[in-house]
Amino acid sequence: MTSGILQEKQRQRAPSQRSLATRARIWDAAEQVFAKRGFDGASMRDIAKLAGVHVGLVTHHGGSKEDLFARIIARRADELSQSRLRALDKRRDLGPLSLTAILDCFFAPYLSKAETGGAQWLAYARLVAFVSADQRWNDLATQCFDPTAGHFIDAICALYPNTPRQTIAAGFVYSVSAMLALITSRWRVHSLGDPRPDVASHLDELVSFCAAGIDACARTPSSL
Repeated sequence: MTSGILQEKQRQRAPSQRSLATRARIWDAAEQVFAKRGFDGASMRDIAKLAGVHVGLVTHHGGSKEDLFARIIARRADELSQSRLRALDKRRDLGPLSLTAILDCFFAPYLSKAETGGAQWLAYARLVAFVSADQRWNDLATQCFDPTAGHFIDAICALYPNTPRQTIAAGFVYSVSAMLALITSRWRVHSLGDPRPDVASHLDELVSFCAAGIDACARTPSSL
């Protein structure tokens, strides 16, 4: 009898498959709306309409607008971070790391998911750029992205032991900004004369560009 009561309580506590499916649909809709209109331009009604649910369900599954945005950013952050760290570990197993290899391990998973992961990952990639450019999301970025960024900065610092970490960190942020711009401003690259429609074909150039910048900063007399 006790076993039956416990099983009943567990059934009551566990969300149903229908509830999980509704939540996923709402969060996917929120991801799309936030990516298209930004945090300020998006509304809970817009999200509810795209998800095909009442506004009350959006609040039920996501909380306030700010809470929902934070949940949307956090839900894919770990997968992205793990992809980057696995790439770095695999590259490290092949031998000493170079600056270009480190940057490739950081850039490639993000760009690959944005281009081949479907509409949701492309929307998420744009949201990462929004979060990185808006100081009000500093705590969210710190929680979701800084630990992994720290690992990559450590790896770069190991290549330049006489350069202050702050110099390497600044160069890394400049590089991340260039990576994000490739997603948010690819149309500008196209309009200025580069007809390539895909992101992958830009990866080697992006890595070379950023590696040259970091190396130049690390070797300036003021940084040594």
